[in-house]
Amino acid sequence: MAKNSKSVVDTVRELAEPIAESINCWVWDVEFVKEGARKILRITIDAEEGVDIDLCERMHRAIDTVLDEVDPIAEAYYLEISSPGIERELKTQEHIDACEGWDVEVRLYAPIDGLKIFRGVLLASEQDGEIRIDSNGCVRCFERSAVAKISTYFEF
Repeated sequence: MAKNSKSVVDTVRELAEPIAESINCWVWDVEFVKEGARKILRITIDAEEGVDIDLCERMHRAIDTVLDEVDPIAEAYYLEISSPGIERELKTQEHIDACEGWDVEVRLYAPIDGLKIFRGVLLASEQDGEIRIDSNGCVRCFERSAVAKISTYFEF
């Protein structure tokens, strides 16, 4: 747990964002999760020209030093730096805005016309909280509260 009132994720994001910017990338996501017996601090980065192992290593070295100095996590953990990949979950409005024009898969909590999964091209939202896709020429709109998960997809 973070040593102050902020969550670990918020604290680490604040520490990571200027570091990412200094190496020409940005923070896509920060997670602090338990996987099996391990606690993992996962910082996902992205860049205009893509993310490779060298960029992940540069970010790892830079943030690791800062995390050791600030010590925002009271327990042992493993630090992972990764790319969001070509198929990525869109968790925030910023993610959705950044992926406008991409192919996405929208999974709903409850079916519409008997379907819970829709695929199409992500369109700009006309209002916050709305997901719009063009599915084979048919524009479909979903309230964000009805969407269980939205992610990009790539057909191989």
